[in-house]
Amino acid sequence: MNGMRTRIVLADDQASIRMGFRRILEAQPDMQVVGEAGNGVAALEVVRSLVPNVLLADIRMPEMDGLELTREVVRTVPEVRVVVVTTFDLDEYVHTALREGACGFLLKRSRSAVLVEAVRAAASGDSMISPEITTRLLSRLRHERRTVRQPGEPLTVREEEVARLVAEGLTNSDIGAELFISMGTVKTHLARLQKKLGVQNRVGIAAWVWESGLLAEP
Repeated sequence: MNGMRTRIVLADDQASIRMGFRRILEAQPDMQVVGEAGNGVAALEVVRSLVPNVLLADIRMPEMDGLELTREVVRTVPEVRVVVVTTFDLDEYVHTALREGACGFLLKRSRSAVLVEAVRAAASGDSMISPEITTRLLSRLRHERRTVRQPGEPLTVREEEVARLVAEGLTNSDIGAELFISMGTVKTHLARLQKKLGVQNRVGIAAWVWESGLLAEP
């Protein structure tokens, strides 16, 4: 969007982390940090007041943690895209964040370029998960048997292909290139997958694929 900058709110109880993120993001010509908060309750107030494009939320914060904050933002200000950022690479955090509607999950130790890419992806309606998290989750989940909610109606072969690529961390443009289909067609498949799986976004699709064992199939 010409001349339009992505408006970002930072929620983290460590001022040094917020400062670091601000420096990285505001070095980008298309990004602007419009607000900060040191706890979840304050962050929710800031988000409701400013309605940014993207909220970067730490998981462990006083008064309201990042998972509850994600749930409340998705419920009350759904136009704001939430990217969860944490030091704690724990499976239950990842799954809960995705189920609550987060559109990204990053580790604080991720490279600056990954942080920037995740914000851009979120702002454009896409999503991103730290590659380390994706790799480890896939490795663990493919050896587990889980009871997974079945789709409202069966997935087509093409929808399964798209779902697998989403779970592997590919962006919409990557999926289009991989399957030789247009961006519009990719988005149509994603919309149908979200409806069939009863999830809120593409990251919910990835969570369903990981838990269903779809990627463990040869």
